[in-house]
Amino acid sequence: MCSTLAKKMASSCWRPVRQYARMNKDNNTTTNKNDDGGGGSDGGDDDALLWCRDLEKHCYGELSFAVVQANEVLEDQSQVETGRDATFVGVYDGHGGPDASRFICDHLFRHLIRFAQQNGTISEEVLRSAYSATEDGFLSLVRRSCGIKPLIAAIGSCCLVGIIWKGTLYVANLGDSRAVVGYEGRSRKIVAEQLTTDHNASMEEVRQELQSLHPDDSHILVMKHGVWRIKGIIQVSRSIGDAYLKRPEFSLDPSFPRFQLPEPLRRPVLTSEPSICSRVLRPKDKFLIFASDGLWEHMTNQQAVDMVFNNPRAGIARRLIVSALNEAARKRQMRYDELKKFERGVRRFIHDDITVVVIFIDHELLHKKTSVPELSIRGFTNTVGPSNFSILQGQPIS
Repeated sequence: MCSTLAKKMASSCWRPVRQYARMNKDNNTTTNKNDDGGGGSDGGDDDALLWCRDLEKHCYGELSFAVVQANEVLEDQSQVETGRDATFVGVYDGHGGPDASRFICDHLFRHLIRFAQQNGTISEEVLRSAYSATEDGFLSLVRRSCGIKPLIAAIGSCCLVGIIWKGTLYVANLGDSRAVVGYEGRSRKIVAEQLTTDHNASMEEVRQELQSLHPDDSHILVMKHGVWRIKGIIQVSRSIGDAYLKRPEFSLDPSFPRFQLPEPLRRPVLTSEPSICSRVLRPKDKFLIFASDGLWEHMTNQQAVDMVFNNPRAGIARRLIVSALNEAARKRQMRYDELKKFERGVRRFIHDDITVVVIFIDHELLHKKTSVPELSIRGFTNTVGPSNFSILQGQPIS
């Protein structure tokens, strides 16, 4: 049993909230067209669907955060929570709608704090328990809602989480969002190391895993329009939600042909079991990039870490997104300036929603107390539109 002291130490990582403020893109003063962060040269400043926090402090250094919307309703949700001894990053890439990613944003961090308090520490098991509780909670919501909103059974989300606590990085992942560390290699060259596995049917190892788990199912993998899909429907093999692919009780009737399975579900074809790893941060580890797959469709791991390493910190998350958008436009034989004229919804035919969080690691802070205030940053939508950030000075955990 954990001692009372251990529980207090764990809960003190993130203290309760005292103030709340909201900032939108129009009054966000972090973008400066005359700085070296890329504001005037990368073409991103006048993109109405792109917003950012160019540079903030966390307990082990600085961070940069940016989001661009492509869907009619933003399906990426994300958050950064930082306290006295810990920094939390969450990137939740929804599909089929925003319900699952929003649910994760509202609940996973709170579950994490609850289990950390119970165990007196942050650990891989605590992360696993937080994911499980979040999945159970969302499936309960589906059960309560499916009578009036049946398609909620087909809504899901990838879920990428990173936590730095007392010099150790913990990463948990479902789906194909990605965490990459940039570390200094030989001759002071920056090297990209991918910390997560892409749970996507485009990967040979994922297809082998699915076939070994479902040897009697000839439709477990179907090539559709040149892309491997599970049951001919979905590419990611792990998620929160997607209830109709996990439990027979959530199967959708024939009035939704897009989600019809070739045969009744006998066992789950998707799982919510995350891949989890931990890593003691080393002096050569310089920064971490957490991003939804919309970034990685247009940029390699090495291209991303080179860009972070060779440019100023301020605005680097925005710069990464703008680079990806330039590449997405080029693939469609247009310029980014033309791409920016497309409305949300239409832009989804050219690029996905993209979230990027860059966490810089200043090693002199890893073993020293800091006075950085608690901070929470969340990307979100409301009835007005997507161009807002919610900035909370600490987030209540109960």
